[in-house]
Amino acid sequence: MSTAEITETTQHLTFELDNEVFALDISQVREVLEYTNVTKVPQTPDFMTGVINLRGGVVPVVDLRLKFGMPSAERTVNTCIIIVEVSLDGESTVLGALADSVQEVLELGPDQIEPAPKIGTKLNTDFIEGMGKQDDKFIIILDIDKVFSTDELAIVQDSAGSIEDENTERQELPQ
Repeated sequence: MSTAEITETTQHLTFELDNEVFALDISQVREVLEYTNVTKVPQTPDFMTGVINLRGGVVPVVDLRLKFGMPSAERTVNTCIIIVEVSLDGESTVLGALADSVQEVLELGPDQIEPAPKIGTKLNTDFIEGMGKQDDKFIIILDIDKVFSTDELAIVQDSAGSIEDENTERQELPQ
């Protein structure tokens, strides 16, 4: 959705990464979890932290700091996992996105959202839906469907699927 298509007030979940405020459309956020133990999956990209067990299902967790080229951070009491639904090529994938902290649900009207900045032709900013304005601060509104490439999402899905397959096989082994 481009900023030209935003004609009504929308709700966004705001969160912090490296002292910058980001936002996601609330309709794609399933829930926010406290940080929990994440199981590392070998041979996955650096930004993929691992997987968690969410009500019996395996959910991949990605570190948005690393995905956006920011330095990794120590986990704190504010660190959380935002469970989002990502749609790519008509397929829906549930994944967890690591955030330094979650701020609030914010309503932004069309007059509070500017188009994404054009930063030359070499930098891909397609994943930025727009720049929200609140008081004198900018909020980077992400299009979570465009943050990851098809290949990256396939790796994330495959790694979660292989963990789930292993768990199923273990349960089927005779005692």
